[in-house]
Amino acid sequence: MFRIDEVNLYDELGLEKIKELSRAFYTKVYADKDPEFRGMFPDDMEMAIQNQYEFFAQRLGGLPLYSARKGHPALRARHAHFHITRRHAERWLGYMRNAMTEVGIPDDARGRLDEFLTDTAYFMQNVNDDGSRIY
Repeated sequence: MFRIDEVNLYDELGLEKIKELSRAFYTKVYADKDPEFRGMFPDDMEMAIQNQYEFFAQRLGGLPLYSARKGHPALRARHAHFHITRRHAERWLGYMRNAMTEVGIPDDARGRLDEFLTDTAYFMQNVNDDGSRIY
């Protein structure tokens, strides 16, 4: 169980703040110059934003927007075709942490989200530094 499960962050933050967070995050991602990292994200930034805010809204205690549109999140399966390294996970987390600060996510909520997102980012890693597949 994560600390995000102890409270309803959806009720605390609201859908508009979650959308704002996703937009701030993806603005950073789509400005990234590393083709290996940037290449893991779809060409359509608006779709990426929608996927993320719907997932976050659902995971943080709101309506099942993501599942209603796309089915079970199955994050690992949906990302398995990408080569996600520790460096990619750390870059993703850096952008997300900057976005949380930029949009003014309150400290307690930011701490809860950071714990969950850190675990999730490293869970998604499927390639070791030497290039060998983890799963």
